[in-house]
Amino acid sequence: MHLGHDAASPSGVPRRTLVVLTAAAALGALVPAPRATAAQAAPGLDDPAKKETAMKLVSSAENSSLDWKAQYGYIEDIGDGRGYTAGIIGFCSGTGDMLDLVQLYADRRPGNVLAPYLPALRRVDGTDSHAGLDPDFPRSWRTAAGDPVFQQAQNDERDRVYFNPAVRRGKDDGLRALGQFTYYDAIVMHGDGTDATGFGAIRERALRSARPPARGGDETVYLDAFLDARVWAMKQEEAHSDTSRVDTAQRVFLRNGNLDLNPPLDWKVYGDSYHIG
Repeated sequence: MHLGHDAASPSGVPRRTLVVLTAAAALGALVPAPRATAAQAAPGLDDPAKKETAMKLVSSAENSSLDWKAQYGYIEDIGDGRGYTAGIIGFCSGTGDMLDLVQLYADRRPGNVLAPYLPALRRVDGTDSHAGLDPDFPRSWRTAAGDPVFQQAQNDERDRVYFNPAVRRGKDDGLRALGQFTYYDAIVMHGDGTDATGFGAIRERALRSARPPARGGDETVYLDAFLDARVWAMKQEEAHSDTSRVDTAQRVFLRNGNLDLNPPLDWKVYGDSYHIG
């Protein structure tokens, strides 16, 4: 018997339609739906809670305190050849980032207490000199640190120069929050320049022995290689030769398999113990 329309199945669905649906279901069972990678599925370091953890971790190494917001007014010459080191991320008078910060502050708050030092900061850039800064620059810095506009300028320059580039590169390499943090901490200490101990050189050294997840490598193996390269870079400079911020902090998280940098976290820097619950 020839019918001009599909005969209905007992379920009421036309038989031709039922065959198509059944075939599609079978095909779907054979072809798995795309899955997010681990790096995409878990919160990155730019998640607000993860970022707060990152700020505390860096502060423990830079300022021996988890209270990173208390460091806006920090300033001293630590004898590393970079002049004055100051603020929440260690802006330096000899490396240009302090100059950029003070210029941003002057743009946002014309006539502020640090604006008169801009000519001197331009002259000492690239050196460890205090010429034109002493004796009053540290006091002026601490005064400015009470201004919310200066605090926000520090936050914004930290993100623009250090945090955002580190997170972006970490994600590009398929790394989760811990890996993104290892990049961030490296850029904070070594900068992102082209010198032999800068972040780029550290990463290239790691790539000689391991591949990041984005290139099909194992994340733990790659991070181990990156931290090895980071330790090598630190030991090239006496001021950074204490590698505990890697050995008894980042390496501990890695050995614990904590690739998402989830609390609780326990670590040591320079022999001091810290905890985030």
